[in-house]
Amino acid sequence: MCLGSFSALAQSSGTIRGTVRDQKTQEPIIGASVGVVGTTIGASTDLDGTFSLSKVPVGTHTLRISSVSYEAKNVPGLQVEAGKVVVVNTALADASASLGEVVVTAQRRTNTEVAVISEVRNAQLVAVGVSSEQIVKSQDRDAAQIARRVPGVSIQDNRFVLVRGLVQRYNAVMLNDVLTPSSEVDTRAFAFDMIPSSVIDRMMIFKSGSAELPGDFAGGVIKVYTKRAPEENFTSLGIQAGYRNGTTFQDVQKYKGGKYDWLGFDSGKRTIPDNWPSRINRDLPLTLQAAYGRQLPNNWAIRSGQAAPDLRLSFSLGRRFEIGEKQVGTLTSLNYGNYHVATTPNLTFYELGANRDATNAEYEDQAYNNEVRLGVVQNFWLRLNNRSTLEFKNLFNQLGAAETVIREGVDKVAGNDVRSYSERYESRSIYSGQLIGNHELANNKTTVNWVGGFAYTHRTEPDWRRVRYLRPTNVMDGDGVPVPFGAATGSQPVLTDASRYFSKLNERVESVALNVVHQITQDSTNKEGGIKLKAGLYAERKDRDFSARWFGYTNVGNTGATGSGARLQPIDQIFSLGNLTGQNGGFALQEGTDPNDVYTASNTLAAGYASLTLPLGKFTGVAGFRGEYNDQIVNNQLRGGGTVKGGQRLFSPLPSLNVSYNLSDQMLVRAAYAATINRPEFRELSTFRFYDFNLNADVQGNASLKTAKIQNVDLRWEMYPSMGEQITLGGFYKHFNSPIETFMNSSVGGANVLGYSTVNTQSATSYGVEAEVRKSLAGVSGSRWLQRLSLVGNASYIFSRVELGDYVMIPDASGQVKSTYVGDTQTRRRPLQGQSPYLINLGAYYNDDERGTQVSVLYNIVGPRIFAVGNNDNPTLYEVPRNVVDLVLTKRLAKHWELRAAWQDIFNQPVQLVQDTDRNGKYSSNDSSYRSLRRGSSTTLGLNFIW
Repeated sequence: MCLGSFSALAQSSGTIRGTVRDQKTQEPIIGASVGVVGTTIGASTDLDGTFSLSKVPVGTHTLRISSVSYEAKNVPGLQVEAGKVVVVNTALADASASLGEVVVTAQRRTNTEVAVISEVRNAQLVAVGVSSEQIVKSQDRDAAQIARRVPGVSIQDNRFVLVRGLVQRYNAVMLNDVLTPSSEVDTRAFAFDMIPSSVIDRMMIFKSGSAELPGDFAGGVIKVYTKRAPEENFTSLGIQAGYRNGTTFQDVQKYKGGKYDWLGFDSGKRTIPDNWPSRINRDLPLTLQAAYGRQLPNNWAIRSGQAAPDLRLSFSLGRRFEIGEKQVGTLTSLNYGNYHVATTPNLTFYELGANRDATNAEYEDQAYNNEVRLGVVQNFWLRLNNRSTLEFKNLFNQLGAAETVIREGVDKVAGNDVRSYSERYESRSIYSGQLIGNHELANNKTTVNWVGGFAYTHRTEPDWRRVRYLRPTNVMDGDGVPVPFGAATGSQPVLTDASRYFSKLNERVESVALNVVHQITQDSTNKEGGIKLKAGLYAERKDRDFSARWFGYTNVGNTGATGSGARLQPIDQIFSLGNLTGQNGGFALQEGTDPNDVYTASNTLAAGYASLTLPLGKFTGVAGFRGEYNDQIVNNQLRGGGTVKGGQRLFSPLPSLNVSYNLSDQMLVRAAYAATINRPEFRELSTFRFYDFNLNADVQGNASLKTAKIQNVDLRWEMYPSMGEQITLGGFYKHFNSPIETFMNSSVGGANVLGYSTVNTQSATSYGVEAEVRKSLAGVSGSRWLQRLSLVGNASYIFSRVELGDYVMIPDASGQVKSTYVGDTQTRRRPLQGQSPYLINLGAYYNDDERGTQVSVLYNIVGPRIFAVGNNDNPTLYEVPRNVVDLVLTKRLAKHWELRAAWQDIFNQPVQLVQDTDRNGKYSSNDSSYRSLRRGSSTTLGLNFIW
């Protein structure tokens, strides 16, 4: 009977839910009274300004909203239907101001353009942001593409974010206010392409420091927030196909992968057999070493196939409901993408003598890459009462990349024609979870936020197969035909010649954070203000283990033309079971793993902070102090034997000061100072040496690296002409003590092989100006077309200078670090490595709500920057600017149907590295190309169904 009564009540009532904001600042109003006129149904808004009224009788009702210091408001004509939700998002005016219009929508609170601009304005820091609303307009695929729309931000390798032209190592990345683990082996970086755009609520980038932000940054603190529970129930399904010029429906060369590659996972068939010992001793009989080799599959064959169109699938489900008196929300998102890119990179090494056009080696690659991305987001939200909420956010992302490269060219130094093969598969998994609590104490002055986080990154490269075939250039046989190619196998295993490489990385991060904000006094002129005290604690433990093993094929006896001829066989036959005999005329598989191919690392961070916000009329000052104790340990082995530890134990005092002055209600000026640091990454402190096939380069770690210290100063003018509009102009200055840079290392590598290491240079400075404009043309003209148009633009101009010093700590090929005099081999003063001198982003958005049409045109360019610092023997490498233009169209076809189309990278300009062969110390059009490729412009067409 009770069940029947409950069912009857549900059929005769509905729910009114929404948000109440300050009409002027668009900030949520906490504790506002919301009631249904003529009933006893009512509630107060929570920390986010939200409310929910359940069991409202079916019919037409008026909502009464009131709060201290605001004019009360009636929202009439709300039609409540049985079992349905009415969403009311509205704003209250100051008691002295007039009332605004009622807005009834279903949009979320934090992901709109207005909400993000409001968050930027009210932050006491130099900050910029991108909303989910802007993401939809641009149709960006992932967080990396989103970030390039932000002022002073550029993207490297389509995945790493650079702020103010500084390389990714100078950024701190936080996901839902918790630091993320690095997703890369070789650099301190987070791969933003692992977070699909469909799950992002907003992205905020803080360019000035403060006590509550982590201290390890100089470019910016990048905060990515995934979406919370929805305000009303929804379900969406999307499918999108893409055509890439030069790839789709073209013949490509690829190897046979695993049965789960289409999901982004390795099937396990590429792994080292379980019965293998931890190391295969080279003193074992060659026949036994060959027997081990026969246990690996002969999967070297490369076949021709047709590249399929790109495919994207997405599914999202949002639900909000009540359990007793408590509000509950869930958000589920599934994303799948399968992408194909075929390129023909050129790779050139120069003599670097009097004739700068003379080359030592020239190669052309046929490269094909198939990337698969699988993403899952599961978020839960619970409002315990009007003062407390809990959130549990989970993000899992899986990326699998299969790459085939066939390289042909000539090595003039050795006098050989070259044909090389690389067959690689990389799998990356990342999980990040946060349990978040937000509480307002009963004194109405104190809020408490706590976060517990866990993150895990797993990366493998199972069975990366590489082989190099050689033949003497212009040498003919007796019939006048060029002699055949033969595999470069010798008596000892060589990683770059004929090898199989396996690596595995695991990283775990546990973190806890506590943040308390106490409002000491109120300020009637600034509802955000008054004297405010912030304090908090942060603790984090990070552990990483990395291991690599590799095996090389070696000759047993004569395998050449005058012997068995096994070396002359094609790639699909040469390493067959019949040739892996360990006997004369055959091959053995010998382990070449070095002691420095393994390292373990840990980092313990404990931090505490406090800051005081003090408003004085139109001035608002925030003084803060943060202290960070960090203990970093990397356990290494040297290539020739022996152990060495990298890392240091260090306490860093980090003061900060942020001051703003309100010139008017629409205009303010900010000034900021902060001391920050930049710690080396685990990989940089390891002695591990990695071979990059695509660049034909060796990368060597440096156990002597130390923490860099940075002083940061910012000044910015901001104007907010109207809601959703913004104009800013700012300048900044940074001084680095012992900055960390990528350095060309002549002691690593060999003929036609570049070597890179990471080193501390003496000091550096970086300063620049940046501007941003977001302007709606509504009201500028009577033209309806112009009224629907809005413009977004931002630009940065940056100057940097490095003081190298006379000596630099440089590792040799074994990992041993030595103090090396570089005063006569290096440029003493030059730009900071990885720093772009300018960045420009422009966008035009056309929005016709009546017809459901959105069109956007986007432009981006990043100035030339140093890829690797060179020397007299090997001049500096530069990344060349590219003009990138995207066109995006969104069209509502029916109530629940939406069409999306995009044409991205329309100009398809080359991705290019050039070498400073004219030795003028800067990028110029006369510099010679080191590596160049075109990825191809991409056209996509998609259909979304939302109900």
